[in-house]
Amino acid sequence: MEPKQSQSNLTGLTDVTDEALFVALKNGDAAALSVLFQRHGRLVYGLALKILANPQEAEDLTQEIFLTLWRKASTNPDCRFFVRYLVTITRSRAIDKLRDRTRRLKLVEKVGTMSNDITPEPTPVEKVSNAERSQRVNHALSELSEKQRQVIELAYNQGLSQSQIATQLDIPLGTVKTNTRQGLLKLRQILLDADILIYE
Repeated sequence: MEPKQSQSNLTGLTDVTDEALFVALKNGDAAALSVLFQRHGRLVYGLALKILANPQEAEDLTQEIFLTLWRKASTNPDCRFFVRYLVTITRSRAIDKLRDRTRRLKLVEKVGTMSNDITPEPTPVEKVSNAERSQRVNHALSELSEKQRQVIELAYNQGLSQSQIATQLDIPLGTVKTNTRQGLLKLRQILLDADILIYE
């Protein structure tokens, strides 16, 4: 529904109350909409800007509010306090837009997180390389003493702390630290000799 191009039935519109203009608007008076916009456009924009913190979105919402007033004028309730009504619908629409924006941002963040969590499928060459590396590491571990191999496997394969390893093996904590340090040094040397770098 577009504003009628007919002459307004109201005379001296600048002196007419908001409530009377709203009634005229419901009767299809386009001039009434123009006056209401001139009077309260800044109010709507200011409130929208305060909530949305985005000038373009606030401007778009201001236009949307007044277009809605025109297009749905005949179904709008009888408004005795027009400014209060205008503030209410502006705040409601702005909050809805803010929630929509928040949901979109969360969706983008979720998709981004999912993308970061995706591990690319290794290429055939990488699979062979990883298999060879694993075999060499296992071979290097077999060259350690049993105590050294035990503490390293418990630490790196099961994620146990040195205190937990000491409790599980029933040996002093100092012994665990010594075996770990000596085992890693020996393991590093074996792997370096085999051209495989390992980091503690």
